[in-house]
Amino acid sequence: MDKKALKPLFDYAGGYNGHESVTVNRHLKVENGLAGQDILSVAQFDRPMLAYVFERAREMREMVGRVGGTDLLTGRVLACLFYEPSTRTSASFIAAMERLGGGVIPITQGVQFSSVSKGETLPDTVRTLEQYSDVIVLRHPEIGSAQVAADYASVPVINAGDGPGEHPTQALLDLFTIQEELGQIEGLKIAMVGDLRYGRTVHSLTKLLLQYDVSLRFVSPEILRLPLTIMNEVIDAGVNARETHDVADVIENADVLYVTRVQKERFSDLAQYEEVKDHYEITPEIMARAKQKMVVMHPLPRVGEIHYAVDSDPRAAYFRQVRNGMYIRMALLAAVLGKA
Repeated sequence: MDKKALKPLFDYAGGYNGHESVTVNRHLKVENGLAGQDILSVAQFDRPMLAYVFERAREMREMVGRVGGTDLLTGRVLACLFYEPSTRTSASFIAAMERLGGGVIPITQGVQFSSVSKGETLPDTVRTLEQYSDVIVLRHPEIGSAQVAADYASVPVINAGDGPGEHPTQALLDLFTIQEELGQIEGLKIAMVGDLRYGRTVHSLTKLLLQYDVSLRFVSPEILRLPLTIMNEVIDAGVNARETHDVADVIENADVLYVTRVQKERFSDLAQYEEVKDHYEITPEIMARAKQKMVVMHPLPRVGEIHYAVDSDPRAAYFRQVRNGMYIRMALLAAVLGKA
């Protein structure tokens, strides 16, 4: 399979770059510009492509609810290569591929037992795995690692998180969850809470939201503020945005409260981590001040920043968010492998 160059997948003026059209429904026709593509950044997705992926995800949800799975990707193999621990992302990609009828090479929790422990480089690892697979999903602790893998691989590479850089499939499922929970994205007030400096999920979701008319509130300790490069993108996009240190400043007006954990593994100075690890805790008392129609989201895992007592609140959407991840990844795998 020839890989396309990494670039925006849709051009408002001219449509997709000559790819074959596929029918989304009887009224809407778009082109599957994802076939053969790497998925490395949310910069690849504009609103028409987001609408396409979300429609495919809804179809996957309906199919899973009806029959559990399909043979759409029978004979195709996914290599799941995770250099960092993962539960949700690795499991959802594996479940997505298996529900589509494909096979999986899972190198997830034991990469230290692979040839990496012998000093094998990332380029050589992906060039080896492409001999057995049709698509590679990669998580790696270094920013830019997914691009490096894509540069060497002849099969599509999907970025499942490159250090504190991006996590595009998480951002897609997050945006999809907001749409499904609240019925819209336009006009919403979205507050992001916690580790905004190292939180790759926040980075990717923020970039996607810049395509919409939303208000953004960034809530974090001083040392975990959103990186200036991303804040500059927000400012350049003309989005209504503010920073604060206090959840109380946003809870009453937020339509979406997107909470993240403070990531211990990103700190070189553990004393700093201890200072901020319990900075925010979402409790039933805090939720009592929130709107009746709003959602609380979290990419998970959580380590105390959302109390278990909040789980029974119908506004707590984080486990529905997890399930949406499987549908989004099913849609992406099918599209990337030309079976959308």
